[in-house]
Amino acid sequence: MEVIHKIGRRKTAVARVYVAEGSGKITVNKKDMADYFTTATLQYKVNQPLALTNNDGNFDITVNVYGGGITGQAEAIRLGLSRVMCELDPENRLVLKPEGLLTRDPRMVERKKFGQKKARKKFQFSKR
Repeated sequence: MEVIHKIGRRKTAVARVYVAEGSGKITVNKKDMADYFTTATLQYKVNQPLALTNNDGNFDITVNVYGGGITGQAEAIRLGLSRVMCELDPENRLVLKPEGLLTRDPRMVERKKFGQKKARKKFQFSKR
């Protein structure tokens, strides 16, 4: 099996996921996944597509991720991994799709408008 490359995005985070046959080692930005994502919740999010498709220790995964915060990066990696799992076996799509792991979350930060403090917040109004 050659290396499979997919991209996952979330907010402003972009993750490039490279998957090859191996022992189950996950590397994120040249660090071990446990060192990069310290909380169990974020580690669970990254491992979710592998756990659902029963591919826990089958592949070596290398990820380059940038932009956004730590949670957005974890969810970007999750989307990229889900796309790889679907390319490996189309049957995996039936497992991942109902969980919502193949949907690109379109929510982005709303832009700041001129004449206002933030996107929705206004400057203080004085009647008199």
